[in-house]
Amino acid sequence: MSERRRILLDGSPATVVPTGDRLVASDGRSVPTSDAVHLPPSVPTKIICVHLNHTSRVREFMVKLPPAPTYFHKPTSSLVGHRGHVVRPERCKYLNYEGEVVIVIGRPCRNVSPDAAGDYIAGYTIGNDFGLHDFRDTDAGSMLRVKGSDTMCPVGPGLVEGWDFRNKTLRTLVNGEVRQEGNTSEMTWDMHYLVADLARTITLLPGDMVFSGTPAGSRPAEPGDVVTVEVEGLGALINTVVAGPTPVRDDCGAQPSESEEVVSTAFGGDWEFRGIRPPRRG
Repeated sequence: MSERRRILLDGSPATVVPTGDRLVASDGRSVPTSDAVHLPPSVPTKIICVHLNHTSRVREFMVKLPPAPTYFHKPTSSLVGHRGHVVRPERCKYLNYEGEVVIVIGRPCRNVSPDAAGDYIAGYTIGNDFGLHDFRDTDAGSMLRVKGSDTMCPVGPGLVEGWDFRNKTLRTLVNGEVRQEGNTSEMTWDMHYLVADLARTITLLPGDMVFSGTPAGSRPAEPGDVVTVEVEGLGALINTVVAGPTPVRDDCGAQPSESEEVVSTAFGGDWEFRGIRPPRRG
């Protein structure tokens, strides 16, 4: 396996390789890993995410999977790198983390079989598919504002080539406490299948990202929380939730909601059926 990262080096984007406790560019310049300003590990033209894939998440929501995957789209403007901040806008309460493995495309991919799809994958990285569930009642199906708002797409720290996605553990921790834990073996559709499915009608281009799904346990995070997603063999993606400096405007558009759908989704989809209420939030 090999890893490369993208960072700001002397003010410009640069590709670097982790070497000990430093990140080293091809021209010999280097910076301590702890001091680096990380960028997302690729520059995608599109970011596509599968709705449900891990069986533990399906059980949590007490639903039945469709016969084939369904997807939504996160705009590229939602990207943020390793150790970047995730902004929860003022007047919003239900910002949920979702740790995932992310597929990064390596060359143009169109109309390929699942058996051949691996040849079009550059490598894998870690993503956190944050969702602003206060807007769950709007943009039905697309979840544009839920999943596409600024900073809702942390990805990194690096792109790992030669990683075998089979039977790998992934965990999400909040302030050091494990909140999600799953394994890629519980995915209904594996990485190659997802790429082949999408590429039947959509040309996937180098750098494009495909989020492969999250296990059970997604819950709201608060400003000040440090959220870490660990994936066996891919490292750890770390981000801090911060409070937005300004409220969501109230003079246009749908407003943040605390409807039954919003609260139920934010707290796992089944709290109301177990006879418990979600914790009070100030």
